[in-house]
Amino acid sequence: MVAPESSGAVRVMMVFCTFPQREDAVRIGTALVERGLAACVNVCPGVESIYRWEGKTEQAEEVLAIFKISAVRFADFEIVLSKMHPYDVPEIVGIHADSVSAAYVRWVCGAE
Repeated sequence: MVAPESSGAVRVMMVFCTFPQREDAVRIGTALVERGLAACVNVCPGVESIYRWEGKTEQAEEVLAIFKISAVRFADFEIVLSKMHPYDVPEIVGIHADSVSAAYVRWVCGAE
């Protein structure tokens, strides 16, 4: 495992993003992987979301995408995802991984 305290601190992020339909998540996820902005994306259909939008409580079935990216690519990843995403305000939540196997870090960061 690579821990944050080690030299070359963990550079892997998981980015969560919801989409209105599976097709959107697959199309955009594929484009981000092909552009080298993400190493991998998991598409998880059937997420029930409850949220506030324009002063009202809304409820919708969405698709959750979990991207694995190199942290140094987050700014570029966010710009491209925001431009491609069908929502006005897409959920783009990046979380630094605390502990990641060294081999996985090499793979994710090598996919740049």
